[in-house]
Amino acid sequence: MLKIIISGCNGHMGRVVENLCNADSEIQVIAGFDVMGTADHDYPVFASPTQCNTGKADAVIDFSSPAALDGLLTFAQSTGTPLVLATTGYSPEQLAKIGAAAQSVPIFRSANMSLGINVLLELVKKAASILGNSSDIEIVERHHNRKVDAPSGTAMMIADAAASALDHETEYVYDRHSVRKPRDKKEIGISAIRGGTIVGEHEVIFAGHDEIIEVKHTALSREIFAQGAVEAAKRMAHVKEPGLYDMGLLVH
Repeated sequence: MLKIIISGCNGHMGRVVENLCNADSEIQVIAGFDVMGTADHDYPVFASPTQCNTGKADAVIDFSSPAALDGLLTFAQSTGTPLVLATTGYSPEQLAKIGAAAQSVPIFRSANMSLGINVLLELVKKAASILGNSSDIEIVERHHNRKVDAPSGTAMMIADAAASALDHETEYVYDRHSVRKPRDKKEIGISAIRGGTIVGEHEVIFAGHDEIIEVKHTALSREIFAQGAVEAAKRMAHVKEPGLYDMGLLVH
């Protein structure tokens, strides 16, 4: 039986993770972290990881906020507990902290926990390697009106995947209305849309001469992200070597 702690357990994604764990005979949720404190859970909830006294966990699944990162990294390093970081919106400084902590404890981080998105990334790399010199690449992402970071971490993953397959330098352009010149071939455009209850939609456009190729992923529920995080926790529970892991652990 794997013992899991859910960080951000009172949030919407935390609740989805909890439901999936409760339905899995291999998992027991032994605690939760949430700044709002205790709620109607069947396990103790701590406002801070430093307060946790429930014993050794096999992994922590985090769907909370970038503000919770320092406490999670301290907890992971002091207890040797693997982390699954599914939170998005980390700053460059915070990403550096994650990388540093991964030298002493196993950490899994992905801006998108969907298996389908990670298949999309492979398709984008392939398309960019073939079409990149003859097509303009644009990325359009759509999310619900409560999402605070823009562009999404997934959009940046897609841009990085495309850029990695090109044989020339690239420049990300986020706000084209202020660019008063023709589009440069080295640009990758990234646009963010926020509205309604859109779970998540990412579209990659390869616009060439007289033809357009589009690759698109649509999330119909948040459960796909929670399920990916739970599967990652199962794998990370058995990882002993410190390091920074990603969805490659699950798809390869």
